[in-house]
Amino acid sequence: MKTRKSYTAEFKSQIVLEILREEKTLNEIASSHGIHVNQLRQWKKAAVEQMPQLFSNENKKVEQVKTQYEEQIENLYAEVGRLTTQLSWLKKKSGIKDER
Repeated sequence: MKTRKSYTAEFKSQIVLEILREEKTLNEIASSHGIHVNQLRQWKKAAVEQMPQLFSNENKKVEQVKTQYEEQIENLYAEVGRLTTQLSWLKKKSGIKDER
């Protein structure tokens, strides 16, 4: 029995990019890499169908990072406010004059 060939994701993406460039026909690409034309069509179809998801996931990640950053800044400003208030209270209770 023959064993199935397995291809890495990087190899598949290189082949799909080659297909999308349209510099060669599918038959030429298939024969140069030893892959059946139907397999190339399946890879191309999968890539084209999943392409919009790539961009939407990227946007979601950027939004998550932005939200986390804004929350962190808000928490830091709140901490600065608390510490400033505590320092003022301690100075008042200890009798230290503000040197501003």
